[in-house]
Amino acid sequence: MFKKKKITYMCLAVLALAVRGRCFAKEALFSGDQYSIQVEYNDAVAPGDAVFVRMIISRPKKLAQAKQEPCKGTLSLEGKSADFFEVPPRQGKKSNSDIYAELLACLPLPSDRRKPGETELTVAYSAFGADSRRFTLPLVIQKKDFLSETIPLNETNTAIRTDTSPKRLAQIDALNAIFSTTRADAVFQQGPFSPPTDATRRTAFFGDRRVYVYANGKSSTSEHYGIDYGVPRGTPVHASGAGRVVMAEDRITTGWSVVIEHLPGLYSLYYHMDSIAVKVNQTVKMGDEIGKSGATGLATGPHLHWEMRLNSVAVNPDFFTGDFAFFNK
Repeated sequence: MFKKKKITYMCLAVLALAVRGRCFAKEALFSGDQYSIQVEYNDAVAPGDAVFVRMIISRPKKLAQAKQEPCKGTLSLEGKSADFFEVPPRQGKKSNSDIYAELLACLPLPSDRRKPGETELTVAYSAFGADSRRFTLPLVIQKKDFLSETIPLNETNTAIRTDTSPKRLAQIDALNAIFSTTRADAVFQQGPFSPPTDATRRTAFFGDRRVYVYANGKSSTSEHYGIDYGVPRGTPVHASGAGRVVMAEDRITTGWSVVIEHLPGLYSLYYHMDSIAVKVNQTVKMGDEIGKSGATGLATGPHLHWEMRLNSVAVNPDFFTGDFAFFNK
């Protein structure tokens, strides 16, 4: 899905940087004796993907008993930023006594980011109470084309699509408030996600450009933010990853809907279900049944809509079915 890059920063002094070829393989070295930083990230993304940067911060064993201040940092890309949050060390890391913390930060690349080319990430961090420092990481944005489709709506779906009632607007505001919530301790999923159904038939794809033709002859355009699975009504729907249920209700546009929080700022969404089997604040494991598929809300037939949101931005669910944040490395 993407290339993983590993860069090792050996403490705090002179930076030696080598960039070789278009793959942006690089090595960086800080000489010093206070701490080291190993960085892993995906250095090539397409519109609709996300960038995940993992920092492993460690101190020499001789300083292991020294006073330990919190390590913190911020990841920035083209004017957008996100804070690093701590994640449990990967299997086998805990035995290394000089490991202090593993931090993760993530940023979405919106699907309407059309211009491919080279750019860079900026990491600003502070470790063990020291002054803030920063470094940059090269990033390639790849070209990606999306499908287009025209969808005629009957009178019922036209009414849903054009509904401006206070109830529908309140539902939209409530969902956006969830998307904009980032809890640093919300670390539930540690590994690749799985699709919410065993079905492989997809009737719509992430990023599809849509033209809705209304029953009155008018039309509007939008972007499809998830993946639609063409499954019969009553098909079991499973949680795509471990997390906490933050929404479970019937909505005007999306019908019976479930939203699950997986990581700080990362949510999965399941729409148009016939019934739901979970409640708000319930914790779930990957694969737990959360409901049955249906055709509620704005739907032209039975299907399951699966969506992922990162920092309020819709991202390609397929991105997360690989080792997106190097949890299993």
